[in-house]
Amino acid sequence: MEVGGRLLVDSASFTVMPRDKVGIVGRNGAGKTSLFKVLGGANEPKSGHVLRKGGFGYLPQDPKIDSALDGRSCVTHVLSGRGIDDEITRIEKLRIAMEENPDERNVTRYSDAEEAFRTTGGYASESEARAMAAGLGIPDARLDQPISTLSGGERRRVELARILFAGSDVLCLDEPTNHLDVDAKAWLLGFLRQYKGALLVISHDLELLDESITRVLHLDRATEHDVGEVVEYRGTYSQYQRARADDEARLAKKAVLQAKEIDRLQTVVDRFGAKATKAAMAHSVEKRIARLETQRVRGPQSGKTMTVRFPDPPKCGETVIRASGMCKAYGGPTIFEDIDFDLGRGERLLVLGLNGAGKTSLLRILAGETVADLGDFEFGYQVHAGYYAQEHDNLRTDQSLLDNIRDAVPDGINLGETQLRGLLGMFGLSGEKVFQESGTLSGGEKTKLALAMLMVGRNNLLLLDEPTNNLDPPSRQAVADALVDWPGAIILVSHDEEFVRELAPTKVLLMPDGDVDYFSEDWLDLVSMS
Repeated sequence: MEVGGRLLVDSASFTVMPRDKVGIVGRNGAGKTSLFKVLGGANEPKSGHVLRKGGFGYLPQDPKIDSALDGRSCVTHVLSGRGIDDEITRIEKLRIAMEENPDERNVTRYSDAEEAFRTTGGYASESEARAMAAGLGIPDARLDQPISTLSGGERRRVELARILFAGSDVLCLDEPTNHLDVDAKAWLLGFLRQYKGALLVISHDLELLDESITRVLHLDRATEHDVGEVVEYRGTYSQYQRARADDEARLAKKAVLQAKEIDRLQTVVDRFGAKATKAAMAHSVEKRIARLETQRVRGPQSGKTMTVRFPDPPKCGETVIRASGMCKAYGGPTIFEDIDFDLGRGERLLVLGLNGAGKTSLLRILAGETVADLGDFEFGYQVHAGYYAQEHDNLRTDQSLLDNIRDAVPDGINLGETQLRGLLGMFGLSGEKVFQESGTLSGGEKTKLALAMLMVGRNNLLLLDEPTNNLDPPSRQAVADALVDWPGAIILVSHDEEFVRELAPTKVLLMPDGDVDYFSEDWLDLVSMS
């Protein structure tokens, strides 16, 4: 499997049978998402082949819904998982033809089509689709809205509902719990427990992995320059963790013993190699060293530890931002209205609310990506805002990492390639990877790139929309550590309870009502539900 001209995984062979529940694990950048793209048919393998049998449902980490711009409703998109949308369209055309020319032929064609649709469960399917969408936290009223009016997180849940509704024999789900509140996540876990097909899943959600899988495929690729391999473990994720720890301890011990033996033999060669009488023996020992080198195992290597430091914010006024009377709707019901709040220098505002309450829409307005229908906001004196979008909308997927971060540098700030590469390197994005197209990155790597791009703006206000999505635990902790002591102001949307606790917000804005309160740990109970 090759990405960006680099071989990531070689000679991977495995079989997934019906009812198998398989977790794909490995560090950020190990190749998990790339493997899924090959399995899902989005990319072709460098060599070898993938044999698929039966229906195949693939949820990418960042799904792009082609019908998002054609006015199609959410429920129609979900129904398309079984092709029911086409049947509904056909029946509607027959109905119109019958009304325009109610002759016997048109009446018969419409009646036969409508009867066949009814007897095969077509009308009942919409109720099933709506129930499934409701389980994933999509309100019924939102299902009748065009997909284009939804937030990125809502679109992802609609796409997940479509894939589950399709009834595929195999499911490949890449981070399926992203953007799910606690109730929707519980519904999904219940669905996967009852699912009778084969499941392959990538997730940093330990609860999902522990409850939903019976096998683990570990992508063993310690560094960017290594070619990885797939190592299989039987059992739950917790059992895999214990078995992996035992394997790493065994490999570490074997690597030490091999290194000692090679060093001992090399000492013999160094001692006797120059002596004519011992030359033959030395040559024999050298051959033995060569054989040992070919059989040498490498002990487990800890991945790179990220050390992230956001630049000190420039001076600004006492008031960072003030919003009043803000309202937003997308061609349908109002999402939120009468939003009023202010934020002082160094303060942190946590935006809470159920899915669909307008959290992402609010941040997009503050970032200048869209505009409010009513009301307004203004930044304080010398305030500069940096925006992290949960769907990585600000990334140019056809550009390299280096070009993306270079484009993010504001006018008047001079940063050379060495400095830009240093910022990327803080997030573990280094070497030849900086010349790779950003569209080939994993979700975790895209998150790291987008966070690195915040570093160049000399911002004193950060707008962060789910900044820990797709990050492995060490990377998430590194980002948290960097922000804990950062003295600038932050407006944060997050489902990550531990991350929110560490950042210690000063205020809470409850959407869509607009209530503002001082933060206390009591609010943490609502974070995972938001």
